[in-house]
Amino acid sequence: MGIAKVTRNYQVTIPRDIRRLEDIRIGDTVLFAIEGNRIDFLKLERKKMLKSLAGAWKDKINVSGAEYVREFRKEWGKRSKRLGL
Repeated sequence: MGIAKVTRNYQVTIPRDIRRLEDIRIGDTVLFAIEGNRIDFLKLERKKMLKSLAGAWKDKINVSGAEYVREFRKEWGKRSKRLGL
């Protein structure tokens, strides 16, 4: 466990013990997932990243790009309201 301070640009330094435990290196991609009052921080493996996102568009194959963006924004708006953003 570690503690980090938020900078004026809303950045934090990942504590050394966490970096070592998760083998986080410069250039790695991380995911912040919100569930209720909890925020999970996960390292994404590059090889697994595309695989994990592959199903995201399965129902949108015959949808135009503009329509997909509208749908995405609508869903994001709902989520923003739910999270109080």
